[in-house]
Amino acid sequence: MKEQEITARIILEIIGSPKEYIEGQLQEAIKKLENEDKINLLNAKTFESEELENKFWSSFVEIEFKAPNIKNVLDVCFDYTPTTLEILEPAGIELDTEYLAAMFNDLLSKMHQFIAVLKNTEAENILLKEEVKKLKQS
Repeated sequence: MKEQEITARIILEIIGSPKEYIEGQLQEAIKKLENEDKINLLNAKTFESEELENKFWSSFVEIEFKAPNIKNVLDVCFDYTPTTLEILEPAGIELDTEYLAAMFNDLLSKMHQFIAVLKNTEAENILLKEEVKKLKQS
């Protein structure tokens, strides 16, 4: 299968506090993307931070990049968890079934990793609650 170069746009959003911290985190993400071997960053447009009702801040950046193939676009999604993704070019993408299956298997593997982390965190949370309950009773 001939690999097709992909031009994409993503939005990375960070919510947190203080304002300076989230703005710094956003700049770090941009620098990290600039140094990625698997993509070519074309443009990064940072928007003004906004204070939310709960004293948190929201900031986001719109990033355009080129990737040699759809797999690298998927890797960016896994690594940076953008809020949105838009494929700008090409208008149509051809994928053979083996390549598509490999991409879905990567996706499933990541999902299983996330689920394992979530289950471990949930179990730790239950144990911590039990320990707090014991401490309150003593």
